[in-house]
Amino acid sequence: MANQRRDVFRFRIELLEIQPPIWREILVPASYSFRDLHVAIQDAMGWEDYHLHEFQVAEPESGELLRIGIPDDEGFGTGAVTLPGWGVGVIELIEEAGQAFDYEYDFGDGWKHRITLVGVEPRIKGQRYPQCLAGARACPPEDCGGVWGYENLVEALLDPKHPDHEDLRDWVPEGWGPEIFGASDVRFDNPRRRWKLAFGEE
Repeated sequence: MANQRRDVFRFRIELLEIQPPIWREILVPASYSFRDLHVAIQDAMGWEDYHLHEFQVAEPESGELLRIGIPDDEGFGTGAVTLPGWGVGVIELIEEAGQAFDYEYDFGDGWKHRITLVGVEPRIKGQRYPQCLAGARACPPEDCGGVWGYENLVEALLDPKHPDHEDLRDWVPEGWGPEIFGASDVRFDNPRRRWKLAFGEE
């Protein structure tokens, strides 16, 4: 059984419906909430964290599918209850290697990820967490239109004769390329700092 003070979770994150796969492997403290995990996923993948998100996790005993993210107080959506990510510890629902759950970012573009717990490991004294251990390929640019839009974007960028080549080359972030990724380049933000930036409070 995982210990939230002494252990870290090793997660594999894979963006679905895109080939070759876009994936990351990260270590995060076992004390993390789902809100904290969201921040780590955003940083590892390369998203900019300005759209809504939601985890879908099976409750271990009942199998009930729980939705975890930012509660919808305005009454939009399907009416399903969304638990606040900052109020649910990852260790409450996830602790066995092989457990998998879903994470969606940007409900417009619909970026769906499969998150798998690879294993539980002891913290290494003096080591900072989270860490990005490995991965492949850049995540799609924000607001590119989902999987279909991403595929068209890559096609246009790779073909200088494509009618949208020049416009899209100017539109993508500087230095972005579909194959560009280095685990050592990932920088993780402090979840509390991100919370303060998003909500203006501790």
